[in-house]
Amino acid sequence: MMLSETEELRRRNQALENEVARLREQAATAQRYRAIFDSTTDFAIIVSDPNGHVTDWNIGAERILGWSTEEMVGEHTAVFFTPEDRATGRVEEEMRLAREAGRAGDERWHLRNDGSRFWASGEMMLLRDAGGVHLGYLKILRDRTDEHRAGEALQEAEVRLRESEDHLRHTVELNPQVPWTCDPEGNITSYSQRWLDLTGQAPGEPDGAGWTKALHPDDLPHTIAVFSACLASGEPVDVDYRIRVAAAGEYRWMRARAYPRRNAVGEIIHWYGLVEDVHDRRLAEARLRANEEQFRVFAQSVPNHVWAGRPDGYLDWFNDQVYAYCGEAPGTLYGTTEWTRIVHPEDLPAAGEAWTRSLTTGEVYETEFRIRRADGAYRWFLVRAEPVWGADDRIVRWVGTNTDIDDQRRQGAELERLNATLAQEVAKQTQDRDRIWRLSPVLKVIGTMSGDILAVNPAWTHTLGWSEEDTLGRNVMEFVAPEDREIGAAAIQQLVAGQPMVEFQSTFATKDGGQRRIAWTTMPEEGTLYGFGRDVTEQRTIEEALRQSQKMEAVGQLTGGIAHDFNNMLAGISGSLELMQSRMTQGRFTEIDRYVSAAQGAAKRAAALTHRLLAFSRRQTLDPRPTDVNRLIAGMEELVRRTIGPEIALEVVGAGGLWPALVDPSQLENALLNLCINARDAMPEGGRITIETANKWLDQRGARQHDMPPGQYLSLCVSDTGTGMPPNVIARAFEPFFTTKPIGEGTGLGLSMIYGFAKQSGGQVRIYSEVGQGTTVCIYLPRHFGGIDTDDPLANLDVAPRAEHGETVLVVDDEPTVRMLVTEVLEDLGYTAIEAADSMAGLKVLQSDVRLDLLITDVGLPGGINGRQMADAGRIARPDLKVLFITGYAENAVVGNGHLDHGMQVLTKPFVMEMLATRIRELIGA
Repeated sequence: MMLSETEELRRRNQALENEVARLREQAATAQRYRAIFDSTTDFAIIVSDPNGHVTDWNIGAERILGWSTEEMVGEHTAVFFTPEDRATGRVEEEMRLAREAGRAGDERWHLRNDGSRFWASGEMMLLRDAGGVHLGYLKILRDRTDEHRAGEALQEAEVRLRESEDHLRHTVELNPQVPWTCDPEGNITSYSQRWLDLTGQAPGEPDGAGWTKALHPDDLPHTIAVFSACLASGEPVDVDYRIRVAAAGEYRWMRARAYPRRNAVGEIIHWYGLVEDVHDRRLAEARLRANEEQFRVFAQSVPNHVWAGRPDGYLDWFNDQVYAYCGEAPGTLYGTTEWTRIVHPEDLPAAGEAWTRSLTTGEVYETEFRIRRADGAYRWFLVRAEPVWGADDRIVRWVGTNTDIDDQRRQGAELERLNATLAQEVAKQTQDRDRIWRLSPVLKVIGTMSGDILAVNPAWTHTLGWSEEDTLGRNVMEFVAPEDREIGAAAIQQLVAGQPMVEFQSTFATKDGGQRRIAWTTMPEEGTLYGFGRDVTEQRTIEEALRQSQKMEAVGQLTGGIAHDFNNMLAGISGSLELMQSRMTQGRFTEIDRYVSAAQGAAKRAAALTHRLLAFSRRQTLDPRPTDVNRLIAGMEELVRRTIGPEIALEVVGAGGLWPALVDPSQLENALLNLCINARDAMPEGGRITIETANKWLDQRGARQHDMPPGQYLSLCVSDTGTGMPPNVIARAFEPFFTTKPIGEGTGLGLSMIYGFAKQSGGQVRIYSEVGQGTTVCIYLPRHFGGIDTDDPLANLDVAPRAEHGETVLVVDDEPTVRMLVTEVLEDLGYTAIEAADSMAGLKVLQSDVRLDLLITDVGLPGGINGRQMADAGRIARPDLKVLFITGYAENAVVGNGHLDHGMQVLTKPFVMEMLATRIRELIGA
């Protein structure tokens, strides 16, 4: 029992000694580890629990991070992570990676205790005990800030190097100049793409001496000689030569420059060169040399003093006029300030100060001073110089002139003396002007650009009755008659646009309710309108009478021939009727048709002649119509022959395929007849008149010569073999009332009316004449691209359109024969006809309830109202009533200045019955 206890005790003691030995060993190991832990000062070693709180912290950590162990134990390791890493959860991410992989690499910015940052590299490892229990983390960091910054600097340097290389490469390739290199022997080793683009050579072709193939043959020997000399001496290369530019197919001047690169012992190891295009510069220099030579020749030839100066103020050139004037020897006045010897001493300070100011500011030098002549006398000169600027925006030269103004200054003094006298004269003229303003019979008005009246002279009151108090402040349009206000407003707009108005006529109301016609000349000036009005009321009345008398004069000239023709036609009609009556009495009915045809022919010729006279004598302006001018001339030919008489031959030459014109036919007939009468009067001994038409195509040049827009025109020309006109008469031929005929033989309105008609039709009139060679007057009219109405009456009444549903027609005419003929035609065609002899009887029928499909009425009717008024009254009760006016007057007697309403037509007497039947059917069936 005792032995067993002793053995047990010895065993326990042994075990205790072993444990103590183990503990001592562990303590020694721990001391060694601690010594290693604390002695590792280049590394920060941080031990943390599983939650990341610091449990231990070595001296290296204190040195690198700045916190002591006591300060950090218990703190979370996130304290030395940057805010941005803490925000992204980097601390937790490292611990997760350490748990999963056993370790987590770390290379990033961290924080020190003082807030500064340092770049650390290291890793975090997982700590476990022998049983594998997670004890925490071990994090090791090393400060790599210097290495990191050096690496960053190296990377930045590499980036900058690459960028610099790219920049150099792009600069070389985009440079309009050609960089190149060659070896010490002169063989080309590199060049930019620009050389290949310019010369068209292939890559590699310029290497060595291949570049010389692109040179102009004439420049090759000199270029090679310069290169060879520079390669031998080491002096820089600078030579001009021409190369053939492939794209342009021509030679251009280039400048080649090169500098050597030497090694440490001074040997040339490379040449660096540049080729630049100097073609334009050489041409400019050549032009400059030519211009300078021209300037020198010009300056020597002019009588003025011409000189040139340098930017430093010294003069380097005078023309010979200066030396001749001053008596100096050539060359003695420039390069120094010796030119001051010829300036009057009293003027020298101001002249020098102005010259210094111009040299400083670059402004034009302009002053006046006296210059000494060779005989010692002084004269005043205007001295002016302008700077010549170079390409680098610097003054390269001053060019000046000295102009003798001595006589002008003397005259200026005399002018000042005269100005005093002039002022007195102006005052007197002002008084005279005021007197003219008060006493002038011409209306004078001053107004604003909008037409408000600022001042009027007393003539305004004398002519119109409005006093100054009635007028001032009101707009001038308030005094214009209503029918002229639209035209007046357009005139004011033209004045506002800055265009004066000359002899512009408008009607003004007088204070007593009357009207006066005023011809105004107005002009705008500096925002104010000035008007001068002349009362032309009586003159206008006289002009209207003269215009009408001019037409009546022409009609009078027609009277003899017309009377002869009309009597012949009446003889044909009356004779045919007598023979018809005689043959019917004799029972010889087979011969009646011959006399009927003769009577109808004479009646048609009489009707045509009447139509011509009516169209010629009417005063209203008709609407333009598509017109076949050749047909119009053919219709006028017989009338023209009768007018000009048998002593003058008439020839008509109508162009084939003549274009139509949009023109008033009657006005054109009037113009043609007037031209033929003028031509007849120019040939008192007889001669020839030629009427000719043609198509004309005016280009830009021809249009300018004719004062018309370019385009297609047809011409109607009347030529004579008469006396012709001198240029001064041609220049005034279109002026109203201008005539070369004796008093009482012409109004002078014929050509002016033709001119106005042609211009209103979009055309022009031109006169071609030589004294003794005759005259040609041409009317140019624009081509009409539409068709021409060529409707003809039906040839036979038997085939005329007939009534369809028993239509009823009212016939109103005070001439029984006409009424009887129209009624019989209507009944033959199946219409019911109702007759009325005057307007009141016709109106009663219109106001009744009888069926009426058409009204046929004369215009001039007895009974108190005319046919047009009766028709208008009838349409009140019958708004859809169709109306056919038959009249012996001109068509405008019905239309007036207005237009026919829908469903109305005009048929001019006399007419053929076939045309009447056609018109009736057209109106009823419309």
